[in-house]
Amino acid sequence: MRSVLVTGASGLLGRQVHRVFEKDGWKATGTALSRPDPPNIIKLDITDAQEFERILDEVKPEVVVHCAANRFPDSCTANPEAAKKLNVDASRTIASATASRGIFLIYISTDYVFSGRPGEAPYKPDSATDPPNMYGQTKLDGEKAVLSATQNHPSAKNKTVILRVPILYGSCNEPSESAVNVLMSQLWTSQNVAPGAPKIKVEDYSLRFPTNTEDVGRVCLDICKLYLGPSNADRELPSILQFSSEDQMTKWDICKAFSELMGLPLDGMEPFKPDEEPKDGVKRPYDCHLDTGALRELGIDVSTWNFENWWRREVRAFRH
Repeated sequence: MRSVLVTGASGLLGRQVHRVFEKDGWKATGTALSRPDPPNIIKLDITDAQEFERILDEVKPEVVVHCAANRFPDSCTANPEAAKKLNVDASRTIASATASRGIFLIYISTDYVFSGRPGEAPYKPDSATDPPNMYGQTKLDGEKAVLSATQNHPSAKNKTVILRVPILYGSCNEPSESAVNVLMSQLWTSQNVAPGAPKIKVEDYSLRFPTNTEDVGRVCLDICKLYLGPSNADRELPSILQFSSEDQMTKWDICKAFSELMGLPLDGMEPFKPDEEPKDGVKRPYDCHLDTGALRELGIDVSTWNFENWWRREVRAFRH
């Protein structure tokens, strides 16, 4: 039986990646700092290099999908050293450990490695990077650390992939796990906003491409099967890939979709355009749309859930 180790397996993406591999018949083991669920999801602080290597040698996976990260831009800006420790240093440790053991590694990265300035997107894997904030910078530094740690290992050919993804949504334990899911929660909260009281403000500027975690999990599985296939052993396969839906929406567009889906009014919410200099000090990009051509060239399915159809299934809103 093939085996996979998924870091951050109690989080929004890691939980779904773990589930996708398990459904495909793999022995799937997850790690989590909080909310472990042994024996399938074990407690592990991945910043502890020695402990990570111990788990790696115990589980002996063929694949590691590294989902664990500090992916909240405001948190990374508030505590950059902690963000660097998790997003960069731990990723370097994981890459070194997997490369020395010949284990295939997928490092989940982000569209925030790009500036997102108007007119630049869509970005290709080799487009110039220019992160707009500390979150994007630490994920880019994580990419570089992973590639640097693996490039000198003779057994590491075609054994490392950086997979960049955009804003994610999907089944979650808490709405706060996703910047998309939380908007559904805010819509419900807005129903209690009294007439004349301040409305909940929602940004109507940055272009987002919300992508479902089920689709990301499927793509991770397909990448593993392709790269580990014996017929591809001598091929030069790309080390940076990108996946995204094509559903272009602002956060306000998402709220309007939720309003229509749930039959709830938007009276307690209002759109706004952000200031040139954000009040929280965290600059967010305008458009970081990712080009998925490299995946398509490899023959990997880049289709995605339609945003509204997935939510209709999730909330069981099957009205016409």
